[in-house]
Amino acid sequence: MRTRFTWILGIAALISVAVLVACSSKYSASNNGLVVVSTQGNAVMDSFSLDLGNGHTTQIFNSGGPPTNGVPTSVVLDPAGAFAYVLVTQSSTVNQSSTGVQSFTVASDGKLGSGTTTVLSQTSTVVTVCNGPGQFPVQVTVQAPVVPDAMVIDSGGKFLFVADAVTSGQTPTYQCNGTMVTSTVPVPGSVSVLAVSSGSLTEVPGSPFSLPAQTGGTTPSASALAITPTVYPAAYSLCSANVPPATENLYVTDSVNYELLNYSVSSSGVLTLVPTSSTPGIPTGTVPSGVTVDPCNRFIYVSNGQPNNTVSAFTVCNAVLLPTCPNADFSLRPVTGSPFVAGNSPGPLMMDAYANFLYVVDTGQNAISAYRVSTTTGSLTPLSPATITTNSFPTSIAIRSDDTWMFVTNLNQASVSQYAITPSSGALTPQSAFQTDNFPWGVAVK
Repeated sequence: MRTRFTWILGIAALISVAVLVACSSKYSASNNGLVVVSTQGNAVMDSFSLDLGNGHTTQIFNSGGPPTNGVPTSVVLDPAGAFAYVLVTQSSTVNQSSTGVQSFTVASDGKLGSGTTTVLSQTSTVVTVCNGPGQFPVQVTVQAPVVPDAMVIDSGGKFLFVADAVTSGQTPTYQCNGTMVTSTVPVPGSVSVLAVSSGSLTEVPGSPFSLPAQTGGTTPSASALAITPTVYPAAYSLCSANVPPATENLYVTDSVNYELLNYSVSSSGVLTLVPTSSTPGIPTGTVPSGVTVDPCNRFIYVSNGQPNNTVSAFTVCNAVLLPTCPNADFSLRPVTGSPFVAGNSPGPLMMDAYANFLYVVDTGQNAISAYRVSTTTGSLTPLSPATITTNSFPTSIAIRSDDTWMFVTNLNQASVSQYAITPSSGALTPQSAFQTDNFPWGVAVK
């Protein structure tokens, strides 16, 4: 009887092992792609193994899913794919949460290690109060926590840049005509800059860098940002044989004043505004909410929300495009024909890895608008078909560096839409969407 019972237990153990093997993925950094998704339902990270031959994705099971220390949004992978970074925001729905950037190690089997969070410094502004008739003006400093909107990592993996929206803070109590007063004032949006070293993050001196005020404008708010590359595509693009610039410029959208701001980035990560002749930035359309830089440093594209529903295009003045620009100073010049018509509420957008096509997530109509990019002028021509559908409420987009696969998160359907890319034509072929935890937001792919 005991022998028979032992035999039954042995068979059960073998079946359990077989089930575990069948339900887990086999991931190899040299043979598979890696897709990382941040999900807000349970505040956890998901990772998936991507079969490069057929595009099939298989979830890599972490024990319980590595939790995030706040509500997660934007996610990026470092260039080597060794670390994943996700923006987290403090919330009463997540225990022991904070606002900052959480770092996760990526193991050889594709699993994400437990993350450590770097809390972002508060932003501040100086305001003049008690400045009514017959009053004596007082200057006070107002501090407030940042409200991160978006994040990008540079192509060398040296810095993380975070776009911070406008927020509000309370002034220190001050005396105004004998009365003690505390007031709430708006605090400008900013850009937080973090230096990256082996997965560790350190906010650089001066961070966060407040967005400039515009004369006659309202308090600025950063909504999206993009960084010029210092590494060009290895092959199959017009710039592959060119020498990329050693310096970087950061472009930030101001969703309140409808501007695109240009910052030079020092070797230590300090930002210096490069103003235009009359305003801090260059005008865009209404409510700019997405920005991307051409992988070859030629053009910049900005998505403009309702009611414009357009994409603004700009030439980046650098050594490659010097014949059309007065100086190679990374200033911007509007592309002829800009802005170009987009879908309803265009948001995140991205160029393909070989710098020939532009894809825009139309958040208001659950679709992607696809364009061919003129390699000489930067003008946009819609592909045929001009749009491809996604699932409900697309939020983020990622394209693999070999220009083969695109991924779009669908917040309302706990899934990621996947598309095969034809590099020669830019055509997207929809694949079966794969499931994630509830409310997926950010996506990154290696």
